[in-house]
Amino acid sequence: MDKEKPCLINFKSIGQWEIGYISVADEGSMPFPVKRVFWSYYTPHHITRGRHAHYKLEQVLVAVSGIIKVKTESRTGTKEEFILDSPSKGLYLPPPYWHVMEFSHNAVLMCLASTPYNESDYIRDYNDFITNK
Repeated sequence: MDKEKPCLINFKSIGQWEIGYISVADEGSMPFPVKRVFWSYYTPHHITRGRHAHYKLEQVLVAVSGIIKVKTESRTGTKEEFILDSPSKGLYLPPPYWHVMEFSHNAVLMCLASTPYNESDYIRDYNDFITNK
């Protein structure tokens, strides 16, 4: 895995169609030790979330329900779009990538984070993100 840019991670699905599945994020499947987990839900489909980057935080984003479109941008202007549409798929997001997320009406986003919450790690102003290379 290239930890320099965003990439999709496929988590192993265990189970059968008739009884259901589980997917596991563990030491072997994660690019960092998980220090925090949070989830976002009931986000109206017309609302854009994210709109920030991080100085140090690494994260893996998983749509545990619904569909989430994630647009990323590097400080050099490289843009990518990822569709999270399965709970067995995650998006590794290293720093400092600007990201914007759009949720389907029933989407639940789970974030596995490399650090505890730290407000000073956030880059919330897009102009600061672009100019502080």
